[in-house]
This record gives sequence, structure tokens and C-alpha cells, in this order.
Amino acid sequence: MQSMSPAASRLGRERRTMRSCENLLPRQNVFEFTGRSCGVRQRFSELTSGEGYASYGQAMTYPEAIQFLYDLRWFGLKLGLENSFKLAALAGNPQDRLRFIHVAGTNGKGSTCAMLESIYRAAGLRVGLFTSPHLVSFRERIQVNRQLIRDIDVIRLVSELQEWSRNFPAEAHPTFFEVVTVMALQYFAEQQCDLVVWETGLGGRLDATNIVTPLASVITNIQLDHEKWLGETLKKIAREKAGIIKSNVPVITATDAPEAIAVIEETAARLNAPCTKVGQLFPRSADFQSAVSQVGNLRTAPRAGHSADSKSAMQQIGNLRYGEEPALPLLGDHQRINAALAVATVRALQPVIPVGGEAIHTGLETVQWPGRLQIVKRDDQTVLLDGAHNPAGAETLRAALKKYFPHSRPTMILGFLADKDWLRMCHLLAPLASEIFLTPVQSLRTASPGEMAEVCRRENPAARVAACARLAEALQRAATAPFLVITGSLQFIGEAMELLQVAAESSQDERGLNEWQATPAQPLVAQ
Repeated sequence: MQSMSPAASRLGRERRTMRSCENLLPRQNVFEFTGRSCGVRQRFSELTSGEGYASYGQAMTYPEAIQFLYDLRWFGLKLGLENSFKLAALAGNPQDRLRFIHVAGTNGKGSTCAMLESIYRAAGLRVGLFTSPHLVSFRERIQVNRQLIRDIDVIRLVSELQEWSRNFPAEAHPTFFEVVTVMALQYFAEQQCDLVVWETGLGGRLDATNIVTPLASVITNIQLDHEKWLGETLKKIAREKAGIIKSNVPVITATDAPEAIAVIEETAARLNAPCTKVGQLFPRSADFQSAVSQVGNLRTAPRAGHSADSKSAMQQIGNLRYGEEPALPLLGDHQRINAALAVATVRALQPVIPVGGEAIHTGLETVQWPGRLQIVKRDDQTVLLDGAHNPAGAETLRAALKKYFPHSRPTMILGFLADKDWLRMCHLLAPLASEIFLTPVQSLRTASPGEMAEVCRRENPAARVAACARLAEALQRAATAPFLVITGSLQFIGEAMELLQVAAESSQDERGLNEWQATPAQPLVAQ
């Protein structure tokens, strides 16, 4: 292998310095760290502006590409789209050669994206899928026809984006998510995708993904999450999610909160975007094929003060009638709503991309989305893996446990992030368990296992509760439990999947790329 230049060697030392700084951070103040400590921001700029930077890119290996992406985390979270537009322009604006379905929402984004991808792939299209976070491998984020981007393409695209990033001053250097977003655009354009299912990262209005004009904007639901950046009310959060709505582009949502619906409907009306409200699918009646053809015949339900033919009126698709119900492989009643949302989106786009009922049926029956109410059999043990990373997710898991395992008192392993409402999640889940192990997430943002254990003991005095130093320890102690539930952060679920050998173990820890620090210079919430 080609030897590194002195500048590249200094960059390696600087990376070690960054990691040393990270270990010194007080956990409660982690979100205030953006790379200014230890001169990292200035030094990173110096090192990436010279010949050593270019040489390092030319000699890049896959681990080095991943390390470069790790380093970008220290540029934190930027608000606004200027960087994304500029970086995309340097890449030749690949988004202009693609068609998108843009998906935002608090929960259910990934599942809905997976269903849309599966349906359109079943219809014969070449479909790009962009999602986050990843469970184990960074390459999960960028897929074409459910094939992960290859290592060699990650290396090549990171090298190109590394070079283009030199066009930015240090204080405006692209962030991890901005770089990965443009990387995905470039890859999908190269792969000549017929359609890209495009998931937002955080919010929508100022998210890096919002530089595209999609065929449809999809908002799964609006619930409390990421309040520090999106706002502390459903109305404020809805305003951020509704930021993906574009002029004259249809909007489809499964939101049921009145204050959130009002914001979405108001935004759609202002932009002349037809707005569709989706209810639940599959009440078991009528013929499937005829029902699919009827999905597009939506009833218009006018708001007070608006005429029935108002473009801003909410169109209702509740209770779609199907005879042979597709056997959704994804557990949970919430997945039926996600399926309804996916089908309604497909129907809204029929004039642009025709899809038959058989493809819809096949797509829903073959959809895969791991880590969400996923059942794994291990000898005499049943393991349920679920990324319930916020209270709404915990409520969904609680409902699923009561529905599918009504007489079970499972052993639970919980790992939450401190910036989530872990108190509420422990309150919802602890009473269902016979035994609870609390473990840290491999993240600076992890909630304290000891503090979680105290809460769980209060919520369920009859349960055996213990704090563990590592997930591996918790798995060992729960090895004889007949029914084991592992839930929490998606990064935590990814670690569990590796330890349980449900997913292929990566050659290096790539889960840490889900970690990010942010110091908003101004409120993310729209004024």
C-alpha cells in the first residue's frame, strides 16, 4: 500500500486527539461539543486543505473511508440547505436526474420506505432506498433493489466528496449527513434508478434531504421526539415535518393528531398540494384486485369554511376494503397503517408510475425491515428485537406484546439514550416483565443503567432488576429465559443483532456513525 504523506499522518494523530477529547466530555453536556475543543476544527481545516489531504484520498481504503466519515461528525448538525445545495452542485446536481418519494415523520418512516421500495421493485422498477440510521453497516443507508452499496463504491464516492469538500471554508465544512446525502444522490444517479425512496434524517424543513422536488411527499405521523431541535409541541414538530411539502406535489399522511393535521393541511393549501389522510387497511372484505383499483377513488372531506372541491381539503382513505389480506411479515397493528400509507402513495402516483394490484400484494408480502418487532429463534429461546427508541415506539411495543404474547412475562434487556424520554419508556415497559436487565448503549448519549434500574424497580417491584456493564453481559445472564425482549435505541438493536449473529458482523464498528453532536446556533423550530 502507498505510504501516507506527513500531512496524512498528522491527520491520523489528529483523529486520535479527537477521540481523546471525546473521552473527556461530561456526559450531560455532550450536545454542546462541536469539535472546537483541542483546536480540532482549525486543525482539521488545515490538514484537509493541503496536498496530504489529496494523497490520503488517493490511497484510501474502506476503513479509511469510514474513518473520514467518523471525523465529519465533529462538524455537528448544521441548520439549512445551503451546504447540501452547494455540495450537490459540485457533484453535478444528480438529484435532477432522479425521481423521489420523500418520507418524513416521527415513527414508521423506515417501515413505510421499505414497503414502498418493495412494491415498486415488485413492479419491475430499479429502486434506490436511502434510510437512516443503520443497524450494523453504514452501507445499509444506501441500497439499490435492496443491494447494499459496495465497499468499493463507498471508497470512490467518499474520495470524490472529500475533494469537493475542500471548496468550503472550515466554519462551513459539510457535516456527516450532508456528505452522505449527496453521496447517495450521486450513487443513485450512477445506478440509473427509476425511483428513489428518500427518508429524511431529522425533521424535514431544514434537513439535508430537502433539496429534492419529489413526486410525492409522505408524512407518516407526528409525535413527540427530538424536542430540543424540532420543538416541544406537536404543532411545532408538524411545522418542521411539513417543510418537505412542495408546490403542487401530492402529500399523503397517516397523522391522526388534530393539531398536526391542521398544520399539514394548512401548508398543503398554501402550496396547492393535494393532501390525503390515510386510515387503516385490510378489514377483510371485497375482492383484492377491485379494491386496489378503488384506492384512488378518494372521498373529499372539506374542512369548516372550505368548499368540498378545495385543493386543501383532506381526502380520506379510511377502511380500504380488501378480500385476500396480504400477509404482512412485519408485526404490529401500526404496520397496517404504514401499509395503508404506502398503498395510498402508490395510488396517488398511478398517473406517473402505474403499478398493478399484484405488485402491491407481492411487495407488501415480501417486505423486509429488520430490528422492528423482529422475532428470532435461538434453540429453546424466542427473542423479540425492536428499536423502540422513543415513548411512541414503546407504546407500540407494549401493544404488540399484549396482542401477540398476552400470557407471557418476558425477560427484558433495555438500552436507551439519555436525550430520549427513557423515564416514560421504562414506565411503559417495566410492568410487563418478569426480569429486566438495563445496559448502556455504545454512545456518549447513553442513559445510565443504574438510574434506569431504579426507575424499573419502582415501576415493577416484583421483577428481578439488574444493571449490566455491557450488552454481552446482559445476554449471558438472560440466556436461559424462554422469551427475551431486547429494545431501545436502533444502535443498541444493531449491537444485539451482531452479538446474536442475526446480522453479519462488520469488520469495524460502524454503528458509531449514528452518533452525532449538535449545537444549534438558532432554534430549528420555524418561527
